Parts: sequence; structure tokens; C-alpha cells
Amino acid sequence: MKVFFLDSVHPVLHERLTKVGCECIDATKYSIEQLVTQRTEVEGIVVRARIVFNEALLGQFENLKFIARSGSGLENIDVLYCKRKGIRCFNSPEGNRNAVAEHALGMLLSLMNNLSLANDQIRQGQWKREENRGEELDGKTIGIIGFGNNGSAFAKKLRGFDVKILAYDKYKQGFGDAQVQECTLEAIFTEADVLSLHIPQNKETYGMVNDAFIQSFSKPIYLLNLSRGKIVQTEALLKGIEEKKIKAAGLDVLEYESKDFESMFSNEIPTALTGLIQSKKVLLTPHIGGWSKESYFKLSDVLADKIIDQMFH
Repeated sequence: MKVFFLDSVHPVLHERLTKVGCECIDATKYSIEQLVTQRTEVEGIVVRARIVFNEALLGQFENLKFIARSGSGLENIDVLYCKRKGIRCFNSPEGNRNAVAEHALGMLLSLMNNLSLANDQIRQGQWKREENRGEELDGKTIGIIGFGNNGSAFAKKLRGFDVKILAYDKYKQGFGDAQVQECTLEAIFTEADVLSLHIPQNKETYGMVNDAFIQSFSKPIYLLNLSRGKIVQTEALLKGIEEKKIKAAGLDVLEYESKDFESMFSNEIPTALTGLIQSKKVLLTPHIGGWSKESYFKLSDVLADKIIDQMFH
């Protein structure tokens, strides 16, 4: 089986697929046109987010048996078309869930204790103690929307804190336990001091966090988004901060980042993005929540497990 690697991933995936008889081809510099010229040869594809595989593109690969996405989301692959055509789709959300959870906790503690802001002030010769009096996480209610790999991993990281955890997942039930209380979205609106988003980007979630959503919260909240940038409307977020509905926000993903997650924007900087960059109430990182040294290996190792188990056994 010929497997085309369209993005760079940990070499363990190449090594393990080679051992089961695959011919692994480095196609990291291929354009879509170059890939299509070899369409009859392509039996497997490994990708991160560089190329969007819609029905028109997928339809050209008559011998394609699987697509493996290194990472969690499958929004760049037409999964329904693949299902109709018998093309297996694999991803590896298990590989970076711990990294995402640790990043989320780090962002939250930094926001609540003004760590980034205070660091910048000291470097500018300012020594502000009272202005940077923080809040303790203990005693707070944490609302988690999306209780899959990342949401549940974040809840696990919170076990050492005396917090109440509320979790809402539209597509999952029966996951509550002694630590996590399964709840409605309305309960999160009413009780949450912190909101953490761990949901995929799709038609239902695109722009979900808008002005009406933010205004639904009974208390001012800390907002964390480590899922997909376009779930949160930036202008609504800035309005929420201005109106003190949002105390502060930690964003690992941006509404304006490119589809391949490799750059922040395509053309000029939007006004709302400028507002985010200038806000002292926003902590930003460049989509690195799941980008640890350990997850780099695990993402590919998990994919290898799935591909070998389902395609070669």
C-alpha cells in the first residue's frame, strides 16, 4: 500500500507503517495538482491541516483506502463522502489531550493571577502589587463545554483544586461522576465562573460564542478557547470584556488564523484582532495547546495503532 505523507509528523508513523509493508512517500512539498497527478497510486494519506479534502478532490482518488489526520479535528476532510465511498478516516485526539489540558490550566492560572501582565510590567520598570492582586481557583465553578478527549482531560487536571466542575456535551450522556457533574448549557450560564471550550468546529459551533451567548452568563467569567478559533466571535468577545461580562480570556486559537493553522492571517490585520492584541485582558498563544514534545510522538503512535489495527488485521 502506498501512503502519501502530506505534512510532517513524528517518524514513528512512517517506521511502523513501513514494518507492515507500506511504501511511505514524502509528499510534504506536493501541491494539490502534484498529488492528483499520482491519483491512481494514492492508497493512503497522512495529513495535518495543509489541504482540505472536499468531495471534489476526494473523488479523484479512485484507489484511496484511508486518510489519517494527525490531530483531533476532521473539519478539513469530508467525512460523510468518505463514509459513502468506504474510505476510512482516522484521527488521534488521544495523542494531545494531556498537552491541551495542561495548557488550559496554565492559561487559566496565568489569567487569574495576572502573571503575563505583571511580567511585562516588571520588564518595563513597573512594580505594581495591588493592581495585580489575583483570584484563587479554589471555590470556583468551572464550566466545560465538550466532554470528549480534551474536555475530560482538562477536568482531570482540575482534581487537585477545590472546584465544582459542570460539563455539558450535546452528544454525550452518562459521563458524570464524583468529580464532574453532567449538566445543561443553562446550568453553565447560571453557575460558571470559568468557561472552557473543547468542541469541534462544524455548522453548529461556527460562531457559537456570540454576543447573545456571552450575555447569557449570570456572572462575569474567565473564557478559555483551546478548540477552534472560529467558534468564538472576536468582536463579541471584545464587547464582553469591555462590558465586564468577561473578566479575561485565554485564546490558543484565533478566529483569523489560516486553515492550516500555520499563520495568523492571510492579508491585513482585522480591526478586531488588533483589539485582541492590545487588550491586557487577553492571553494569546499560537495554536500550541496540543504542541508538546510528548504529544508530537503520541499523535503519530496513536495513528499507527489505529491504521494497523483496522487496515492490516
